[in-house]
Amino acid sequence: MSTELTVGMKRELKLKTRPEHSAKRFFHNLPDVFATPFLGGLMEQVCAELIDEHLEPGMQSVGMAMNLKHLAPTPLGMEVTVIAEVTAVEGRKLTFALEAFDEVEKIGEATHERFIIKADKFNVRVLEKAQKISPS
Repeated sequence: MSTELTVGMKRELKLKTRPEHSAKRFFHNLPDVFATPFLGGLMEQVCAELIDEHLEPGMQSVGMAMNLKHLAPTPLGMEVTVIAEVTAVEGRKLTFALEAFDEVEKIGEATHERFIIKADKFNVRVLEKAQKISPS
């Protein structure tokens, strides 16, 4: 890593929810509110952004696990804010605590683990796996 990631580092990300963030996008018989998959994606994004600022060229991060609780609905049109904090650094594995808020209340919380990888080595593994089913 080019600069060290340490416990206590934080990053925040905001999103103005729009119709394309609706739960109905995933299944027609769901409420027309901010969808859980988008909340999880926003949580992953803020963690990846925090890590990315500290990586050497050729390094990336991948998600390993997320334990997400979507606590309250958010009407579309509201802004969602996600705050990530590094809670553990174990070599190339990082653990985050996340909280999400809309303009009225806390809407979610999660723990998320990410692992720092060498992009070229990872991409070789992905290519080798893909070639097992579709020889080129």
